[in-house]
Amino acid sequence: MTTAPTPRVTIKDVAARAGVSKGAVSLAFNHKPGLSDATRDRIFEAARELGWAPNLTARSLSSQRVDVVGLAICRPAKLLGLEPFYMEFISGVESVLTERSCSLLLRLVRSLDEEVGLQDAWWKGKQISGSILVDFRANDPRVAAVERLGMPAVAVGHPSLTGSLTSVWTDDATAVTEAVRYLAALGHRRIARVGGAAALGHTSIRAAAFDASAQMLELDGAWQVATDYSGDAGARATRSLLTAAPPDRPTAIVYDNDIMAVAGLSVASEMGLSVPGDVSLLAWDDSQLCRLTHPALSAMSHDVHGFGADAARTLFGVITGEGPGSHPVPTPVLTPRGSTAPPRM
Repeated sequence: MTTAPTPRVTIKDVAARAGVSKGAVSLAFNHKPGLSDATRDRIFEAARELGWAPNLTARSLSSQRVDVVGLAICRPAKLLGLEPFYMEFISGVESVLTERSCSLLLRLVRSLDEEVGLQDAWWKGKQISGSILVDFRANDPRVAAVERLGMPAVAVGHPSLTGSLTSVWTDDATAVTEAVRYLAALGHRRIARVGGAAALGHTSIRAAAFDASAQMLELDGAWQVATDYSGDAGARATRSLLTAAPPDRPTAIVYDNDIMAVAGLSVASEMGLSVPGDVSLLAWDDSQLCRLTHPALSAMSHDVHGFGADAARTLFGVITGEGPGSHPVPTPVLTPRGSTAPPRM
C-alpha cells in the first residue's frame, strides 16, 4: 500500500495562513521595508507552523528584480517629453521608490494590446513586483489581464473604468463643473473646451461634465474639440474656435492641459486678440508653464507630483496587503491669474 505524497507547502499557503499577499511574504523573507513588525512576525509564525522556508535558488534568481515597479505609457516619446503632467507624475512615483530603494521600469507602448503583452511578460518573467496603470479607456482590456495574472497593480483612473483593481483618481467632473461655473460667474456665456483624446476615460468624464454644466447654466454657446494633448493640436483647435465671428466665437476657453493652453495663448496673440480682454483662457494641472507666460495663465491647480507619490504608496499597499485601498486624491482647485476676466460687453 502506497501513501499519497504530502502536498508541498507554497508561499501562497503561507500568505493565506498569515492573511497577507504573496508579495508581503516575499518582503518579509527578503528583509525588505514596507511591513510593520507585527505583520512580519505573523508571516514568520505562519511559515514555522506550516514548515515552509523560501527556495534559496529561486530567491537568488529573482532578487535583482523584486524591487522594480512597472509603468507603461501609451504616448509618443516626443509628446511625453513635452507633457508636464507625466514628468511631474513620474517624479512623484520616483520620490517614493527612492525611499524604498526601488527602481522604475518605464516603457512607451503604441497600443493597449501591446501593453497587455508587456505586462504579461514583465510579471511572468519576474521583472517587476507590481505595476502602475494609467490612461484607462471604457472596457479597458488591462483590467481582465491583470486580474488573470494576479499581479499587484494600481489603476490611475476613476473606479467606473478600472473594475476590481485598486484605483486612485481625481474628481474630474467636479473640477470641470467648477471651471465652467467660474467663467460663467465672470459673465461668459460662450465657453469652449479643448480636450484630450476622446478615447480616454477621463476625457469622456470631463466632456460629460462640461455638457451638463453648460446645459444647467443655459449658456448661449458651448463647444468642445478633442485633441492629442500636443501643443500643435491645441493651437489648431484654438485657431478654429477663434476664427469665427462673434457671436459664434467663444469668449472663454478651458484646456485639458498646460501645453495646449500656452499654445492657445500664442494663437490669440497672433490673431491680434488680447487675453483676457477678448478671450479668457483657463489651463489644467498648473505646471510652471502657467506662471511663465504673459499674462500668467489661470488654471485648475493639481498636485501632480503628490498624485504620483500617492499612486506608488498605494501600490506598495497592494503588494503588502496593508494599503488604503481605492481612494480619490484632492480635486483640482481653481487658481485665477491674469488670463481670465469678465468679457467685454
